[in-house]
Amino acid sequence: MRRKPHVVFYTKPGCHLCEEAKREIERAGVSDEYTFEEVNILSDPDLLSHYGTAIPVVLINDTHAFKYHLTADDFRRALREFAKNPSG
Repeated sequence: MRRKPHVVFYTKPGCHLCEEAKREIERAGVSDEYTFEEVNILSDPDLLSHYGTAIPVVLINDTHAFKYHLTADDFRRALREFAKNPSG
């Protein structure tokens, strides 16, 4: 059986773009098709230095998939592409 794609969502408190992106991810209606990890960039100085204000960032299977904006349709489509081809 194939493993579900793993989604990492880089964010920080008070980020309105992050809140919008997370709503779109939830609106995609495919939460049973992936695993999800939310990472607060303020928890790690290296992450904060790397991402700064360039969030949200969404990785799927360790591959950059989205930055700043995404729609539910775009997320669903990308997720299913990664599910078909797990190496990205």
